[in-house]
Amino acid sequence: MNVGLYFGSFNPIHIGHLAIANYMVEFTGLDQVWFVISPQNPLKQRSSLLADYFRYELAVRAIGENPKLKVSDIEFKLPKPSYTIDTLTYLKEKHPKKNFSLIMGEDNLYTLKKWKKFKELTEHYEFYVYPRTTEKSGDRQKISSLLKEGKIHVVKAPRMEISSSFIRQAIQKGKDVSYYLPEAVYAYIRDMHFYEKKS
Repeated sequence: MNVGLYFGSFNPIHIGHLAIANYMVEFTGLDQVWFVISPQNPLKQRSSLLADYFRYELAVRAIGENPKLKVSDIEFKLPKPSYTIDTLTYLKEKHPKKNFSLIMGEDNLYTLKKWKKFKELTEHYEFYVYPRTTEKSGDRQKISSLLKEGKIHVVKAPRMEISSSFIRQAIQKGKDVSYYLPEAVYAYIRDMHFYEKKS
């Protein structure tokens, strides 16, 4: 089975994340997409970042019963800070019959060479890269050189303008964001008063 790992804080998970995951399982060679929830850095205080458990729960509610999508809390249990190569090594040992690939936004390619064991990552794992709305001059040229170094596939997934930070800020301002979130996610955020402005 070919599994794409979609790493992120998912704070909160929204319809843009789900659209990307859906595209990956329907229009690429991936059989499943796993949302890998990144843990909170214990050295940083982030008042806007929900606790690990809540972000995991939001993702579980978001995917529902879809057999092609899964939520993973694997990085909660690994040493921190989390490095992608270490997570992949652990998952490969735990699931030897699965082929793991990475899903990332186009902007992440520009810093890929700074990742731990960059060469090992690009030599042994495939990357599925989706477009981002923001581009800097010269970035396309950087991507072209990276494409020659590993198994990197730039896919024609829809560009998503929506972001988690936009949703958090909108909630703080008392705006209705129900159309940006899966119904179950919106209901949980509303009931738990997540991201609301502190009085």
